[in-house]
Formats: sequence, structure tokens, C-alpha cells
Amino acid sequence: MTKPVSQHGPLAVFDLGKTNSKLFVFAPDGAVLDERRAKPVWGSYKGRAVLDEQHFFHWMRRELTDVVSKHGVTGLMVSAHGCTFALVHGQDRLLHPILDYEQEIPDAVAAKIAPILPDFSETYTPHLPLGFCIARHIFWLKEEEPQAFAEAESILCYPQYWIWRFTGRHVSEYSYLGAHNQLWAPLKRDYSSLVDRLGWRSKFPAIVPSGAIVGQATVRLNDGSETTIDVHNGVHDSNSALAYYRMTGLEHFTIVSTGTWVIIINLDCPLGALDAERDMLSNVTVNGEPAPSLRFMGGREYDLISGGWSKPIGQAAVQAVMARGVFALPSWAAGGPFPEIKGEIVGGEVVGEERAAVAALYVVMMTDLSLDLIRSTNKVVVDGGLAKIGLYTSMLAQLRPAQTVVRSTMSEGSATGAAALAFKARGSFPFKDETVPVGASGIAGLEVYRDRWRDLASAARARARRAAGLE
Repeated sequence: MTKPVSQHGPLAVFDLGKTNSKLFVFAPDGAVLDERRAKPVWGSYKGRAVLDEQHFFHWMRRELTDVVSKHGVTGLMVSAHGCTFALVHGQDRLLHPILDYEQEIPDAVAAKIAPILPDFSETYTPHLPLGFCIARHIFWLKEEEPQAFAEAESILCYPQYWIWRFTGRHVSEYSYLGAHNQLWAPLKRDYSSLVDRLGWRSKFPAIVPSGAIVGQATVRLNDGSETTIDVHNGVHDSNSALAYYRMTGLEHFTIVSTGTWVIIINLDCPLGALDAERDMLSNVTVNGEPAPSLRFMGGREYDLISGGWSKPIGQAAVQAVMARGVFALPSWAAGGPFPEIKGEIVGGEVVGEERAAVAALYVVMMTDLSLDLIRSTNKVVVDGGLAKIGLYTSMLAQLRPAQTVVRSTMSEGSATGAAALAFKARGSFPFKDETVPVGASGIAGLEVYRDRWRDLASAARARARRAAGLE
């Protein structure tokens, strides 16, 4: 027997990151009732790196069954990382496994699409490597899997793919279509010229606002009975975090959303200030507005530089590596403001906590520079995993004395933003501003270290650009 759905119970939010994925259960008053975690598994298909989608969906269904049984969950929402899509047909056919965006397309395919990518002035998206622009990966499948592409009824963005898995509905959504995909023209609030040039417009379903109820899913409970829950349209994760802070009443702020990526969005930055060569671009808000952004893979880089350090970092370790003149220079992952150079540590060998201190200094230096590039003079809101590293936020506050720096006390802005959007569709607004001010660290010599780091990084970039004939 299937029990009727109620719109007033707890909400399950899948927050799907590239490295870590989570399930949160939010009570109607916004409190977190439960949390589950998993890591996506990536495999291979015809030589392409792809998601083990069945394994992942099994985890999602199992955990959803459990939280619906235990907490009486009545709604489902999805927030997900960018750069990912699926080709689907009908209610149950995935026509090609979901591609891992951290792989380059073949040279022959790249040579075909590169000349027809729109100008930066249209999409405000640089010509990005790997699958950071999903138009390149879509084109890759069109060229090498023409039958699958032809049979595809819809190209679904990643959050909407999971909505389809639970409901069979085909929908699109503003914030993901506009997330550096070369698919969207922010100023026109419409698909880009590339979409029409390649005849793809009909393959994108109707746009539905993030958070809107788009269908129902049947969940079999632990006792063997069934119930139905509402399914809300999903959202791009960083834009979800931005929406959350705006919905709590904050205005004129720069969000530093941290996870695998550090995504910095400043709605007060003029679009003309965006530099395509420094991974600056315009995302799109959940309302379809241009969202000037800059990004680098800061969480990934911190892990690579620190050797996966997960313990606290003391100020003494930071001061020790600063005194020795040890610097981590960009870049340790693809993308970011220094795409021309490969990361290295200069000034001496470091291990253990001192290496982690160098990693922490690196992400602070990168964030500080990025805030300057994106013209940030307003309040800075730090959200996500790096916000939990006290020295990261306090050193950033020391380097930005003219700005107020605050951090989220729950550090899960993308999931909470997704919940807020779903609750809004129910007519409920449970979340309030929970950010707290960050005190400056007061580390002697940090500003001098910052200036030296910038000089070294800029010189390395200039050398690389001259060598490549770019200057």
C-alpha cells in the first residue's frame, strides 16, 4: 500500500561533489537531522573515464529508503558539481555512461569544435580544457557515438539526471546551463549561438526553476510498505550556496565557496572585468542573472600539496615555513588564474605539518589574489570545507583588513541552499543568517610573504607565457 505524500515533513538533500557526496536530512525548521557520506566510483568505458552510475544510484536509493523510514522525509532535492551531463531517452534509457570531466577530448575532436566555440563576450566562458566546458564533451560524444547522440531525447545536466532517475521527468535549470558550459548567453538569457549552430536546442528540455516540484518518487520503506515523496528540481552547487546566503538577507557580498573547487562569485563585479585567460567567467544565478566568478581547484590543490593532511595546523608551523621562505607556487590542478604553469614548492623541503602549513598558505594566497582579480571590496563570506580550517579564514581576514570576512557556521552552503530552494517551493523560509565574523590572525610578516608569493607566481607565469609566444 502506498501512503500519500505530505509537503510539510523533512527534506532529503543529496549534495553531490566530485570527490565526496553527501546526503543531509533537513527538518522543516532547517535543523539537520541526519547526514550520510559516500565517494563516487569512476571506471572506464571504451577508453573513456566514466561514473559507475549503478553503484552510485544504489547508494542513493539505499540511504533514501533509510532516511524516509527513520525521519518521515517527504521531499527530495539535489545539488551537484558542474561540468557533467547525460544523454537519455524516455524514462529509463541512459545512452552512454556519464563522463568524468577530468579528461581531455581527442585532438581531432578538439580541432573541430575549437573554431566554433562562441566569443567570450557572448557566453563569458573561456575556452577551457578537459570537460570544464561540457559543450566540448557533448560534441565528443556526438562525433564518436553518433547513434547514441541521435537517439538521445534529452541532454540532461547532472542534477537533472538524478531527478530523471527518480521521476522519469526531463527538465533543465538556469544555474547549471549557465555554469561555464558554452551553452548559455547570460546577457540574452538564452541558449548560445553554439547550441543553435549545432542543432542542439531541441535536445534541452524545458527550463524549470531550481527547487520547483517536478514529480514524485516511490520509496519502499524498511517495513516493506511504500510511500511517495515530492522531487524538487536540482541546482548547481556553488550557485546554490550563493542563493542560500542571498535568501538569508545578505546583500553586496563575495562568496568563497570551497570544496574540490574554490568558486568565488561577486555579483558586484562588472562583467567587463572578467579575464578569460585567468579562469574568470560568468556563472548564472538560480534566477537567471549573470554571476561574475573566478575559480581554482583549491580543495584538490590543498590535498595534493599537504599530502592529504587532515589534522590541525598550528600557527608555529606557518611561521616556521614563512621564516624559511618556503612557497607553494601554482598550479597543482587544471584551471585557475595560472593555467600556464605547473605547481612546485620552492625554498626548501617540507614534510608533515610544515608541508600542510605551506598548503594552507597557498590556498590563502590564491584566494586573496582571486578576490583582487574579481574586484571584491564588499563583505567576504567563506563557505564549505576550507572554512573549517581556522588558519585559512583568519589569515584571509588579516590580508583583507578593509573588508569584513565572515564564515558559515555550518559550512554546507550548497546543501543548505538546495534545501532553502526546496522549502521556498513549499512556501517556507526557515533559514536565517548564521555567519559569524572571522578575527584576523595577526601573523607577523604575512603581508610581506603575500607580496613575495605574488612576485614569484607572476614571474613564473610571465616566463611561461613568453615561452608559449603569448606575450
